[in-house]
Amino acid sequence: MTYAIAAAGTGGHVYPGIAVAQALVGSGVSAEDVVFFGGNRLEAAAVPDAGFTLVELELRGLSRSLDLRNLWLPVVVGRAAGKVRSEMERRGIAAVLCMGGYVTVPVAYAARRHRIALFLHEQNAHAGLANRLVARWAERTFVAFPHTTGLDGEAIGNPLRSAFVDFDAPSLRTSAFAHYRLDPEVATVGVSGGSLGAKVINSAVDSLAADWDGPPLQIVHLVGRIHQEVISTVGDAQGVTRRVVGFEDRMDLFYAVSDLAVARAGGGLFEVAASGTPVVVVPGSFGGGHQADNARAMEEAGAAMVVDEAALDSLGTVIGELLADPSRRAAMGDAARRAARPGAAETIAAAMMEAVHA
Repeated sequence: MTYAIAAAGTGGHVYPGIAVAQALVGSGVSAEDVVFFGGNRLEAAAVPDAGFTLVELELRGLSRSLDLRNLWLPVVVGRAAGKVRSEMERRGIAAVLCMGGYVTVPVAYAARRHRIALFLHEQNAHAGLANRLVARWAERTFVAFPHTTGLDGEAIGNPLRSAFVDFDAPSLRTSAFAHYRLDPEVATVGVSGGSLGAKVINSAVDSLAADWDGPPLQIVHLVGRIHQEVISTVGDAQGVTRRVVGFEDRMDLFYAVSDLAVARAGGGLFEVAASGTPVVVVPGSFGGGHQADNARAMEEAGAAMVVDEAALDSLGTVIGELLADPSRRAAMGDAARRAARPGAAETIAAAMMEAVHA
């Protein structure tokens, strides 16, 4: 029997999907019996790199503004659903997991037409449109946050890749500092704008690094591949050492080296939490502002401090205050581990396998 996972677009959808695939393999399913449906964005590299097959669909999301291109969306969804149905028949797919986002609708529709067990996972504190649309067809729905709005589901946390299930920073520290060529005796801040990078965060870090007048500081700055060529460390203050990285596939090393993180509030926020890294969260204003709900949920849990995009000129002050307060950072790290709720991937994998065997 073959299992299918629909995950596309950003790391917030794709990496939790890969985590479930890894959990299936860990439970005895062959990697050849796990197939992904997605598009040509991050998943086009991340899924094959993880050892799984990707069936690429023609995908395009719904514009939230009045856009004539939305008139073509039913055609795009119909074509994608037709390809999914064909692949489901050919591969003998018996259970499907959809991770939200625009790939969810055609895959869930095809699963319903073939009477295949459908499972959903919602990574955000406010459920996305796609999952809300297809929830009535799902056998079981899982959510990351205990008080997710817009969708009724079982709160289990977010699926974590195997590197974060039993994350042990001390065992990784030596190799992490060697990886980035940094000094373990100097405070280190890891900055990530998400899998695709974030121009507004990159600009704020440029300013922070140029204006820093505190003790020596190291920054690992994940800028996103498309931004890498325009980021320069030439103007950084004398006490700042900054490593600029386009994309990092060893996020376990990234968090192991970080005394403090700056991050977006997408699905990857749970990996930050599982690592026990205190974090300054900068929610994105895109996607209807759903990241703000995620960020506030983590802040209320005591695991994060939120800085809105409009207040990013205060980022240097916030970082300086947190680095000077180890006890506060330790408390945030402990709260983060509690909020991470590891085991979500195994829970979903077990539910899918149970449905198949039944």
